This record gives sequence, structure tokens and C-alpha cells, in this order.
Amino acid sequence: MLVPVDFTGFIAVVKRDCATCRLIEPVFRELMIGAALQIHSQDDPSFPDSIDDVIDERALELSYRLEIEIVPTLIQFQDGEERARLVGWKRDEWRRLTEMTALGEALPEYSPGCGSKSVEPGMPEKLAYKFGDTPLKARRVEAASQQDEHELMFERGWSDGLPLVPPTEDRALKTLAGTTRSPSEIIGIIPPDNAPCTVEKVAINAVMAGCKPEYFPVVLAAVEAACLDEFCMHGVLATTYFSAPIVIVNGPIVDKIGLNWGHNVLGQGNRANSTIGRALQLVIRNVGGGRPGGVDRATLGQPGKVGFCFAEREHDSYWESLAVERGFTADESTVTLFAGGGVHPVGDQKSRQPESLTRSLALTLRTVYHSKVFGRTDALLVVSPENMRVFREAGWSKARFREALDEALTVAGDEVVAGAARIDEGMPPHLADIRLSKFRPGGLLIVHAGGGAGMWSAVITGWAGSGPKGSVPVTVAIKS
Repeated sequence: MLVPVDFTGFIAVVKRDCATCRLIEPVFRELMIGAALQIHSQDDPSFPDSIDDVIDERALELSYRLEIEIVPTLIQFQDGEERARLVGWKRDEWRRLTEMTALGEALPEYSPGCGSKSVEPGMPEKLAYKFGDTPLKARRVEAASQQDEHELMFERGWSDGLPLVPPTEDRALKTLAGTTRSPSEIIGIIPPDNAPCTVEKVAINAVMAGCKPEYFPVVLAAVEAACLDEFCMHGVLATTYFSAPIVIVNGPIVDKIGLNWGHNVLGQGNRANSTIGRALQLVIRNVGGGRPGGVDRATLGQPGKVGFCFAEREHDSYWESLAVERGFTADESTVTLFAGGGVHPVGDQKSRQPESLTRSLALTLRTVYHSKVFGRTDALLVVSPENMRVFREAGWSKARFREALDEALTVAGDEVVAGAARIDEGMPPHLADIRLSKFRPGGLLIVHAGGGAGMWSAVITGWAGSGPKGSVPVTVAIKS
């Protein structure tokens, strides 16, 4: 029963399990003599025992709509509108509000209340699903009483091969609370089925991936980026190459949600890194229909196709971040999506001068896709702190490093044409007389990440279809 539009009087929300509610039972009898009083009991409609006509509030609808957090709560209404509210028992405040100067004379002056049943763990989400203004639209799938819900999700093809978190209504609603965006908002068309994807659908897959609600804005941004035409998610998915969407996060949200930018940054062990990338892949699988053996035709694939997400190490970086390079400010949180393949280590333990280290990094970068193929594939270079120190101590800016790297990655065409070095693979013969750059303009991304110890950097290979006619890296701002 909700508050009538013409109700004038008091509403008390109580529960038998609350010691304070039991303590002040005589107060309710006194109040009923001099004022209109409704008592709503959250756990036992026969409590208070001495009061007739207690209203059964076990469904907790009134508690949800009135945002009751503590019991007892006493609310004064005038013509159906709330005028004042008290929580717990404070004798002087109850007397002032009710204008009953002798109220609770035999009781202690103060007794704290207890938590409302409507705010118990998981209950706010269940009540929001049941009574909220924007209930979930997704079809409910019922598991039989003896059926293992985890096996059910495997059987229905929702999984990437790993166990999933069951996407219950309360978990989905808790995830949706991580954004101010409407659950019904369509944020993109997901390939390969070109299916419209709502915020709610992303939330369900984020739950299954194991995301916390605070990760959700990053997941939404990653999905939005994947839907951009220039990223060409359909091609990234359908190719026989190794490619997968790699999520690079920049900005204040990195530390806010605990993304890893340090030791083992490209590996396992961090929940945010592991689940955000996985959530994007589950959206592509479950909303867009992109599954291995179907449109996903990767010959070999790579572990990053389960999900690949990491953050840039910005707090002590000598160079501007990837996001700043791409036109955003350091105060903005962003997601950059890169169509990447596997991770290739660069092991140079001896270079202490920037010129030497640059040439060393260039040799590994030259092997992306194939050491004799130029201008076809992008790359992502992850520079570790110990390698970054070499450039910092020499005073090299990122621009200077890029310039030196480009020079080291430019070769005479006759060295890399088909047949050179007795290798059939290579560039067309008509390019033999010109100098060739390994990467197209804008095709090499550089980020700073990793632990403080170890003279290692890494090259993450790009898709063979990189470039304006295939996939280019995209960066989008993360919205709240």
C-alpha cells in the first residue's frame, strides 16, 4: 500500500528484528491516540503486537519508493506530500515533530535504528528491477531446479570457453547503476549480425565477464569505439589473421577503478584489465553473433581474443600519453581501440644510448607481419620504464624518438622486394628503386607501461588489414 494522495498524518516503517523498533512500541500506541498513523512492518505484519491494522511491508515497495535506509523511520505527510522525517529514536525530536510533549516519557532519550531490509546486500537492485521506472527489457531465462546455471550458459553458447557470472536482474541493475545513461539507449550496431546494442545488453555481458559496476563506463566506451566504421570490427573479426580489439585506457579513471599499468601489465591477475576486454568480446559474441568457426575465421588466433585491456603508465611518464597525442587532454578519460595481434618481446639488455635503443626497437618492429612487407600493418609499441629512462636521461622527446624510429624503419626498396634474400615474400618489384617506410603515417602507436624493473619493451602487431581501407585505431572519451 502506497501513500494516498490526500493522506495527512504519520507513517512509521519498522521491523520486528530491530531492537529500537521493539523498544518504542509504546510510542506508537501513544501516537495513534492523537494523530493519524500508519505502521508498515518490513518483516512481520503482526508487529507491533499491540497495534491493530499493521500494514504488511514485506514486499518493500513503500520502503523502496520512500528510500528508507534506517528503521524505525517516522515520516510526516501533508496531503500526500512528505514534510519531515526522523530516523532512529531521539525522544526530543519525536516530541517536536508530533507536538506531543510527554511522548515516550518512560523510554531512554536515544536509541539508534537498524538497517532497513530494503538496503540489505543485493536488495536495492532487486527492488529496482521490481518497482523501478525503467525495468530490464531482456528476456528472462529460467534454469530448471536441478540444472547447473553455469553449464546452462555454456550450453547456450554464451561463453568464450571460460565460466561466466550468471547475469541475474540484480547484478545487471547494479552494473547499470555504474552509468547515468539510459538502459534503452542504443550505443551502436554490433557486427557481424549488425544487431542494435543497448546499454542494458552491454551491462548483461559485463556481468557475465565479471566486471564491477565502476568498470562499466569503460566497457561502454570500448563498445562504442568498436562500432565506429573506421575501426572495421567486422573485418577484424572475420580475418584469418590473429587480430582482436585491444583496449588501451588513459586518464583519471585508470587509478579510480584500479586498472593495471605496472608489473605484468599485459598479463593476468588484475580484475579490471581482465574483465573489461572480455566484456567487449562477449558483446561481439552474444549481441553481434561473432563466434569462432562462424564469421570469426582466425587461422590460429591468440589469447588476446578472450579479451585484451591495459592502461598506460601516465603518472611518471616522460612523454605525452597516447590520448594526448590523439587530441585529448590529460584530464580526460579515454579508450583507444587497436586491432592487434600477439605480443612480441624486445630484449635489449645493453643499449644505454637512445640511438642504439631506437635502432634495436626498430629491428623488432620491422618484423611485424613480415620483415619484407612495408606499409601494410600497424603496430603498438609498449615502452617499459627502464627503456624510457634511456630517452629521459638523453632529453629525447617523443617527437624526436618517432623521427629517429621512422628513419631506422625506412629501407631501400631493393632490399625488401619479392625475391630479395631468396625469399619469395616481399614488396612489388616496381618499388625497388625507392625508399620504403615500415608504417603508414599514424600507423605506429607508442605507449608507456610496465613494471619498474626489467629492460624489456614489447611490440604488439597490428592487423594485416590496417589503414584507412581496413582498420585504424580509434579513441573515444569515456562518459559517466
